Amino acid sequence: MSLTPEELDRHRRHILLKEIGGPGVAKLRTADVSIIGAGALGGPAALYLAAAGVGSIELWDDDRIERSNLQRQIQFTERQIGAEKAASLAARINAIDPSIRVKVVTARFGEGGAPSGTILIDATDNFETRFALNAFAHAEKRYLVSGAASGWTGQVSVFASGVDAEAPCYRCWIAEMPPAAQACDEVGVVGAITGMTGSAMALETVKLITGAGKPLIGRLLLMDGLNAEMRTVRLRRDSQCPVCSG
Repeated sequence: MSLTPEELDRHRRHILLKEIGGPGVAKLRTADVSIIGAGALGGPAALYLAAAGVGSIELWDDDRIERSNLQRQIQFTERQIGAEKAASLAARINAIDPSIRVKVVTARFGEGGAPSGTILIDATDNFETRFALNAFAHAEKRYLVSGAASGWTGQVSVFASGVDAEAPCYRCWIAEMPPAAQACDEVGVVGAITGMTGSAMALETVKLITGAGKPLIGRLLLMDGLNAEMRTVRLRRDSQCPVCSG
């Protein structure tokens, strides 16, 4: 795929990186990504992927914008309160780059859902949806970029059990719903940590598309915003996993 003069100008700073270059930008332009959740994590992930020139972005979300979202979901404004999150985020994406193909699915992902992207981004906030999306990613042999944020902490990983026989899936790490799991609106979170997490999810997606660097497959990135610390821990495949053990 050859780049137009406008694309060369728009993506000049990526082209200058030897790990991406012109061929990497061309891969981004033909990539197809599905983002499940258009809120605090999905918003920054979507905006950075749009700026990177990802050619096709699918957004799944059935929620509407509330004033309490604005503390962390910086893709939205006061004027948009009451509007659909997915449609509003789609408009922001096309404001960045009108050439991006954006599909809006105004629905909550669950069993039977079928996102079209070859890379799936889990920007949801509940374990039921995470488990269903993980099962879909494994069965359909797709990469799953997963993130979560709470309080002052964020975490990101890439699950690739359907692509790499040695890679763990999400259920290898969290086999069952934690008994103390709380709903998103029951816990506090620093807005900036959701931005860091969503940006890290976009970064991992760019790496997967372009082949740059070492993605977080089999590793979990932990961000502690309160103490300004980051570390990675290794995740291993569970031979008894209910999803990917065979």
